[in-house]
Amino acid sequence: MRFLVVLFLFIGLFSFSQEEKNKEKALNESKTLTWQGNKNLANKKFVEAEVAYRKAISKSDENPAAPFNLGNAYYNNETYTEAFGRFKQAGETATEKKDKHKAYHNMGNVFMKRKEYEKAIESYKEALRNNATDEETRYNLALAKDMLKKQQDEQKNEDKNKEDKKDQDKKDENKEGDNEDENKDKKDGDKGEDKKEDGEEDDKKEQENKKPEQGDNEKDKKQPRPNQLSKQQIQNLLEAMQNEEKKVQQKIDKKKVKGVKLKNQKDW
Repeated sequence: MRFLVVLFLFIGLFSFSQEEKNKEKALNESKTLTWQGNKNLANKKFVEAEVAYRKAISKSDENPAAPFNLGNAYYNNETYTEAFGRFKQAGETATEKKDKHKAYHNMGNVFMKRKEYEKAIESYKEALRNNATDEETRYNLALAKDMLKKQQDEQKNEDKNKEDKKDQDKKDENKEGDNEDENKDKKDGDKGEDKKEDGEEDDKKEQENKKPEQGDNEKDKKQPRPNQLSKQQIQNLLEAMQNEEKKVQQKIDKKKVKGVKLKNQKDW
């Protein structure tokens, strides 16, 4: 029985030792690939460097230098989304504070490029938690705060300008409505004047039509009236009446044209 216990312990220790050796071997291979990636990058061979870094990352998750350096390569190539992902990976992989500090510092730089200043401030603060003596991180933090304030002030001014424009548009609409009401009142007044003038014209015409009739009556009193009008007299009378009706209708049409409302031209 004791023999079996000792045997199992031996096997377990051997397996653990072998696992540690495999991890160490993978880490060494990862570091070698990272070095190769650094060399390729120094020679401006970005594609070859990217391949080497990716292989190094796949070999071991205990080598934060591989994702960190790949992040730097992406950052210098202005591929900020990829750079951020690699810096984040490096920060999560790192076990030492100095490595975490560098990863969060560079994450803050990515946020600054994106003008996401609030996130940049949080990243720089996290970097300082891991290394409070780094003056460069402290300077970047102060700069991020200043840029955030400027961004917020610009946003406030933009919002204020939008509100002012909205209020001005509303005032213009109200002013336009007042002008329309004024024009409507003026139109109604013109219509009233037209009706008055039309009424006066009709009264005058009626009086004129009555005068001959009164004269005819007086004449009829003095002279005998024939029993029947001739056809020519009837035709002349009808033509005279039609001419008078035509004149009255022309006057009415003329007054109607005067009351037409025109659209106002707007000034922008």
